[in-house]
Amino acid sequence: MGNCLTLPPVNVSERASKALPVDAAFKFPSPLPSWPQGGGFAKGIIDLGGLQICQVSTFNKVWTTNEGGPDNLGATFFEPASVPPGFSILGFYAQPNNRPLFGWVLAAKDASGNTLETPVDYSLVGSTESLKIKQDGAGYVWQPVPPDGYTAVGLVVTNSPQKPPLDNIRCVRSDLTEQCEADKWIWGTNGVSISSLRPRNRGTQATGVSVGSFSWQTQNATPPSLSCLKNMKFDFSCMPNESQVVALFQTYSPWIYFHPDEEYLPSSVNWYFSNGALLYKQGEESRPNPIQPNGSNLPQGGSNDGLYWLDLPVDKKEKERVKKGDLQNTKVYLHVKPMFGATFTDIAIWVFYPFNGPARAKVKIINISLGKIGEHIGDWEHLTLRISNFDGALRRVYFSQHSGGTWVEACDLEFQGGNKPVTYSSLHGHAMYPKPGLVLQGDNDVGIRNDTAKGKQVIDTGTAYEVVAEEEPPWVNYMRKWGAKIDYDINGEAKDIEKILPGFLKKAFANFVRKIPNEVFGEDGPTGPKVKGSWAGDE
Repeated sequence: MGNCLTLPPVNVSERASKALPVDAAFKFPSPLPSWPQGGGFAKGIIDLGGLQICQVSTFNKVWTTNEGGPDNLGATFFEPASVPPGFSILGFYAQPNNRPLFGWVLAAKDASGNTLETPVDYSLVGSTESLKIKQDGAGYVWQPVPPDGYTAVGLVVTNSPQKPPLDNIRCVRSDLTEQCEADKWIWGTNGVSISSLRPRNRGTQATGVSVGSFSWQTQNATPPSLSCLKNMKFDFSCMPNESQVVALFQTYSPWIYFHPDEEYLPSSVNWYFSNGALLYKQGEESRPNPIQPNGSNLPQGGSNDGLYWLDLPVDKKEKERVKKGDLQNTKVYLHVKPMFGATFTDIAIWVFYPFNGPARAKVKIINISLGKIGEHIGDWEHLTLRISNFDGALRRVYFSQHSGGTWVEACDLEFQGGNKPVTYSSLHGHAMYPKPGLVLQGDNDVGIRNDTAKGKQVIDTGTAYEVVAEEEPPWVNYMRKWGAKIDYDINGEAKDIEKILPGFLKKAFANFVRKIPNEVFGEDGPTGPKVKGSWAGDE
């Protein structure tokens, strides 16, 4: 089954023009290790209950367009190659040309006698004959017409108008499928848009399985009715065990770099509690309680009802010291969860900061501090590693950024020390980014600054971490606020700043203030990891 697990060079024809990134297959900086043995993790094949599947990462190029899509470099469409004996293709693969070839599609094997069938016909859902674009000839996209009781889960691409052979692909019995939706944009031009697909219902208990296929959508037309697979077995037998999780994290544990001017660094939760953090209760504000190092005296369960909150030490000097965190006593917290019907493992890496600093804004040519706007106590940020349970390869990393975030493919990451992704924490706000520089939250050169740079302060998350469960340690099950509400006059703060701006910038700044996202105001303390939707759901 080795053909499912490797990324050998793709068969790519010679180009007269400059080679594109997609013409070479992505390779991790270091070879992947041999994972500890045990269970069904990294065995190459996963049983969905009568249907066996494997990931195929070897492809033959079928058709290329050289414009449109990300960076206007076009996209390439591939047929799965070197499919293991007994397995059948479920769909073709497509990706943008602006990155190295780094993808997969599932192949399937009928393990119960009637889970797969050949289509009865094909329907032409797309053709580029009439599109005036740079392309290697015309491309044709076909949707299998399944027999009754079966569903198509992928498309076929050809470089001729002739229908592909019926036995090129298989349809899947309908009860083994679920609804899917668009995920990442791959390519688009002249009213055509192509996206990768993912299960519509996602989370730790969701059974939908991504096929790795794509959709072809034309303007004002109904998209092809494709589905994802469904894990009918869903017994988590292909999830990594404890020793395998440790090996995975040691291989992929990210480095987090802080801005050279960063004052507010992370710490461990135990350090925060042991250095004077206090638990407050509504109505008893004059009698706050010290917190036990593991949080054992925090209220458990319930909801964020406003009855309890945490705060910094009362003593002013101690408060300022604790605000700054302690890099030497920083620990990250791992939450391991199944994703896509347990065919992937997500390792969420939670980082705690005692304090989130004030925001900064860019107003055209002027940079300004926003006073207290953006400050709050108890800041939780996270990264998520998405790892294939077929072979243990890192596929994506999620970077949390304020109330949202973004997924980045592994082939687009910066690595250090082997296969460890590099992350940049933004100045004061601690949003996570894959590259250094300025990301501006706003438009027309006016907005909140997210500055990142490779300063001397850095943590290798693999040196100090703890795997946390649903109930342990006790602070995980503390569902209330990790910081007190900070009362300040937002409008007053904004007016004070507006006064010092040149006349031609006053209006631009006033318009910007009206559009500042709520999370940037940040005057209310945030909740902990378990309250976030991503704890049991997708990012």
